[in-house]
Amino acid sequence: MDAINTNQLLTQLREIAKQAGMPTTASDAGVKGGEFGALLKQSIKDVNERQKVAAKLAERFELEDPNVDLAQVMVEKQKASIAFEALVQVRKNLLKAYNDIMSMPL
Repeated sequence: MDAINTNQLLTQLREIAKQAGMPTTASDAGVKGGEFGALLKQSIKDVNERQKVAAKLAERFELEDPNVDLAQVMVEKQKASIAFEALVQVRKNLLKAYNDIMSMPL
């Protein structure tokens, strides 16, 4: 099994979040005290909001809004997809870490 370099993974996740327009630190997300649960909730809300914006933009394009072009819709859809995929990967790694901790002998 490959060892995970947590610093490298964290740096990559922050870079992806920055490119997707998401907050990269607790202070950017409006979370005080750096509570992990609050940060996770805020991240989920941000991903949800990004998906809603992309869906609304797609709907406006489908209704032939002259202010919305196909490239804009595709970029927003891709940003929403990447943000969701990053969230899924974080969830996957958190569950793996939890399972690893729970299977440690006492």
